[in-house]
Formats: sequence, structure tokens, C-alpha cells
Amino acid sequence: MATICAAASVAPYAHALSPGAAGPESDALTAQQSAVFRAWFTRIVDQQMRRGPTPRWTQRDCAGLVRFAVGETLRAHDSKWLHANGMTGLADTSSLPPELQLSAAQRMIANRWTQLDGSTGAYASAIALIQRNSRFVSKDVNQALPGDLLFFDQGDDQHLMVWLDRYIAYHTGTVTPADTGLRAVAVFDLMQWKDSRWQPLDGNPNFVGVFRLDFLTP
Repeated sequence: MATICAAASVAPYAHALSPGAAGPESDALTAQQSAVFRAWFTRIVDQQMRRGPTPRWTQRDCAGLVRFAVGETLRAHDSKWLHANGMTGLADTSSLPPELQLSAAQRMIANRWTQLDGSTGAYASAIALIQRNSRFVSKDVNQALPGDLLFFDQGDDQHLMVWLDRYIAYHTGTVTPADTGLRAVAVFDLMQWKDSRWQPLDGNPNFVGVFRLDFLTP
């Protein structure tokens, strides 16, 4: 956990919960769409953890993992997509979620992340994903749903983790020939992490809380 994935150029923590945070998307997913989105999103993150990062994921840091998984979730998951993502085996195809039915505008959500300055585009930093593209849920991880984001603030740096229910996934922000930067930590282990800055507990001032992408319902 030594490396933090992204540095911010704005004063952190308080701004993550500021009134200027973005509201629900006009193309927000329905509750049914959101449930299917969560199933695909967590499956894609899990696939990266189990089989290593696909070459199609190029911006490899904690925020990049979120952006990549959102973008891939919103795509049509046809045979070409399954092949490109290494999901053509019988065990994979037999357990896939149902296809996500979306409007053309909804499929483009990942191309219009809101930046800190209010502009939109395909890129967003960790703090922009939280401050301008997500809503606060709780500092109690028992309130998290699969696909929610855990946000940590270490002063000059911020870090995102993805809640996958059974475990938490994240990218360290660094990649070497021997290390993909991907990490998976059991929830129980993270709650008792030896470096208390990373414990997702209400009493930890470095843990800002659980956040939910603002186009999801609920």
C-alpha cells in the first residue's frame, strides 16, 4: 500500500464533500440498469485482478482502473468484446451477467466525465471522480454496494479502491516488469491493516468514505 495513485492540485478532503459536487446525470441508469451495470463492472475489475491487466487498459492507476471498468461495462459485450477481454471460455460465458440495455447517450457516459474545472472528457483524476462524478454514501462500509468506491485522502495525494463485496481491489499507480500494480485485499484484512491510514473506518481521518457513481440508481 506504499504507493498512492494520484496527486491532486486542489485542497483535498473537504472539497470531496463540497456543495459543488455534481448531481445525478440526466442519463442516469434505472435501478434495473444499475444492477446489471454493477454486475458487469465488478466482473471486469475481477477479471483484471485474476488474469492480469488487458493491454486495452492503458492508463494504469487507481482512477484509471475505475474509468476502464466503467467504459468496458458500457460497451456492447458481443463475441468480439469477449475475445478481446479473455472471456471466451465456457466457465466465463456461462456465468456472464445479462446484457446491459442502454440508450446511445448512456453508452457515452464514460466519454464525458466532469473535470474539476467543469469541463467534460474521457479523463478524470481520482479526486475528480469523487468530487464531480460521484455522491457520498457513508463512512460505514456496510452501506457499500458492489462497484462503490472507497476514497482515501493522505494530504497531497488521494487514492481510490473498488468495493467488490468479498474483497477490495485497487491499483497502486506504479507498474514494473515484475508488478502489475494490481492489488486485492479481503475486507477483513483491510479493516485491520497495519498502516491505520488505510483502514476504512469512521474514526480514520484519512478515510473520506464510500462513494457511488452518480449515474447509478440508487
